[in-house]
Amino acid sequence: MTYITKPTLHHPTLATNKVGFTRRDYEGRISTLCAGCGHDSISAAIIQACWELDVEPHRVAKLSGIGCSSKTPDYFLGASHGFNTVHGRMPSVLTGANLANRDLIYLGISGDGDSASIGLGQFANAMRRGVRMAYLVENNGVYGLTKGQFSATADKGSKSKKGAINNDNPVDLVGLALQLGATYVARSFSGDKEQLVPLIKGALGHNGAAFIDVISPCIAFNNHTGSTKSYDYVRQHNEAVSRIDFLPSRSEITTQYPEGSVVEVEQHDGTVLKLRKLDNSYDPTNRYAALNYMNDRHERGEIVTGLLYVDPLASDLHAALNTSHQPLNTMNEADLCPSLAALEKINASLR
Repeated sequence: MTYITKPTLHHPTLATNKVGFTRRDYEGRISTLCAGCGHDSISAAIIQACWELDVEPHRVAKLSGIGCSSKTPDYFLGASHGFNTVHGRMPSVLTGANLANRDLIYLGISGDGDSASIGLGQFANAMRRGVRMAYLVENNGVYGLTKGQFSATADKGSKSKKGAINNDNPVDLVGLALQLGATYVARSFSGDKEQLVPLIKGALGHNGAAFIDVISPCIAFNNHTGSTKSYDYVRQHNEAVSRIDFLPSRSEITTQYPEGSVVEVEQHDGTVLKLRKLDNSYDPTNRYAALNYMNDRHERGEIVTGLLYVDPLASDLHAALNTSHQPLNTMNEADLCPSLAALEKINASLR
């Protein structure tokens, strides 16, 4: 729970966007995540994207599941609609809300545990149905709320903070999104705000299922066996009357690198991510070429970032179902319940 609140008064000289809001108006409560967590950078990128898009906060509906990532909607767009669902069920709740009120901008926030494990079926069906939303997965490869066990997206051969080796093959949410029919697919890094903000802006404006996998390293569980500063070592050499976890403050990992280049980003535990940023010669309109390119770079140990695929002619679930242009939540009983004559006409057409 957050006990410290932000001041409600704004400095009169703060810049406003076209709808009269300052960037502060898109913020939420003070974050309770670990200091330096990449998830907070993603929240900042969402705030920046919505401010630059001149989105009215009351037009946004933000939904999440369970996990460190799913706490973050409390830290941005405090004046927007919000709903925190049960573990892994965000996509179906968002789908229902979208069908009831198509006039809102839907933002789904999830994590690798929430979407790639218990919610994998929900994720898959939201992608294939083309629900119009910006679906962001804050991907750190561990269960941060339950002491850093491997999540389904953890790379095979990676080590946990206790030194255990992950022997399972990872679930690639980007590859699944491409195969299942998502019409806007991207990957980014939480520390690369220059790339992430435009990707979020594109996802929010896309007319279909938009998915962004954001690599966001967990700073709390990167300590390794053999370190005298690790949690296990301290517990073994200290006779304490209680077990209290202290998460040391660490600086956030950020990076900047030009299009078409590769950068090696060292994590807090000494492991290295090789990120490749797409350049202007890459064609993002070919779904299967995107899969091949991503797989080819993966074989070289590189993680491709940027807009991997987009269908400029995408349509959403409302178009597929031919739903009413008037939001269902604005209709009265007479609109929603057909007359006897209309019902007889429908039944006759089915005989």
